[in-house]
Amino acid sequence: MEILDNLNVILNNFLLNAGIWAPLLSSILIVLEGIFAFLPLFVFVTVNLLTLGNILGSLVSYLCTVIGNFLIFNLCRIGLSPLFRKFIENKARLSNVMKMINNISFSKLVLIISIPLTPSFLVNLAAGLSKIPKKKYLYALMLGKTCIIIFWGFLGTSLVECLTNPFMLTKVVLLILACNIIGKLINQKLNLDEVFDKIEK
Repeated sequence: MEILDNLNVILNNFLLNAGIWAPLLSSILIVLEGIFAFLPLFVFVTVNLLTLGNILGSLVSYLCTVIGNFLIFNLCRIGLSPLFRKFIENKARLSNVMKMINNISFSKLVLIISIPLTPSFLVNLAAGLSKIPKKKYLYALMLGKTCIIIFWGFLGTSLVECLTNPFMLTKVVLLILACNIIGKLINQKLNLDEVFDKIEK
């Protein structure tokens, strides 16, 4: 916890002292957070809000995190997916796990993405190696990451506080539930799972 807290403080001070380069550097780091899960997303979102204002800062942070995660998803699918599928051909347990991921519903995918403590890289990797339709994953990112930006940006918390403060944990749970309900309502209204599967085929 102490190491994480110190890392947050160091990065925050560095970016805030970077002048006009602060929002550019923080935006690049938001994109890279899709690869390096240990990077504190809330620090970069906070810097963007402070330097660009609430509306523009939120929009830039949101676009960067969606672009970064979708980029990693596509790189995993193009570069690793063919090799991985050959590897699991004779691995029954892995095949079963991948079948579960392949058939995950849109609302459940949104729920996983919207959890602030979910490692982005692992989600991108698993989705990239699966047969989840690209548009389905992109739409889930667009909805799930809205929840993430709201949480880290406007609730003004840190990873350490999120893990140790019961009040902040309650906020996390409520926000995740709200995002899950919205995802289910959208899925029921538009029947997105079936639509995305048809588009991919």
